[in-house]
Amino acid sequence: MCFGFILTSCSLKKFKNIDYKTFHIEETPAPTLNIFTKRGTKDSLQPVLIFVHGGYWNSGRKEIYNFLGRNFARNEVTVVIPDYTKSPVASYKEMTAQIAQSIKWTQKNISTYGGDPSQIYITGHSAGGHLSSLAVMNQQYGVAPNTVKGIILNDAAGLDMYSYLLENKPTEQYNYISTWTLDPENWKAASPYYFIDEQTPEIKIYTGTKTYASIIAGNEKFVQELQKYQPDVQIEFLDKKHIPMVTQLFFPWNDRIDEIVAFMKK
Repeated sequence: MCFGFILTSCSLKKFKNIDYKTFHIEETPAPTLNIFTKRGTKDSLQPVLIFVHGGYWNSGRKEIYNFLGRNFARNEVTVVIPDYTKSPVASYKEMTAQIAQSIKWTQKNISTYGGDPSQIYITGHSAGGHLSSLAVMNQQYGVAPNTVKGIILNDAAGLDMYSYLLENKPTEQYNYISTWTLDPENWKAASPYYFIDEQTPEIKIYTGTKTYASIIAGNEKFVQELQKYQPDVQIEFLDKKHIPMVTQLFFPWNDRIDEIVAFMKK
């Protein structure tokens, strides 16, 4: 029998370490994904939220975000949380290709887990915001246009790595040379900013007022360009530092959960 907080958890199902058929790099294992969903959803498919975690592109793991997955699942959203290979083993290109593969796997398989493949959204915090948007917006990664319905950026880093790295040359700190290389053409290809166009899915964007200055500047530049195609988009500034921008989603009563669910279900 379940009581209190556990009672809510008993209405949910978690599927762990699912092989999403992506590639492995060198001797590292291929990453896997977790899925959170409400029980008994197969007859009424739910919208799907793919969450991509951050961590300077060189750290983090999907298991940290179990509470986030459960909180959205309680709100009748099927949640997919993929892992990906980090630097220095992988470059941004390989990470993005893995996230793109997790999207394509979700499109093909999520109905088995109660999710609606025609209603897929993606969100990411920090580096995860960069990888999720680049995987969708840069057509070289093979995610078909209009198959991801919306992107939710949460204090996203790296939206214009080209401009940032021109002023701050990559070093071994945070494995940035391994992540971005020393080639400015790669920096531009790595930047979602340069792939904004009429096919860009609708975007909802949160930024912390106490986050890193480079994130605020990158988000403001990104939105200014995005407004050419989505004139109503605005940054929703929150009075938070960088890490609390994602940890707030660990609490089921957080207003951001309701806002994101409403964005998905409108």
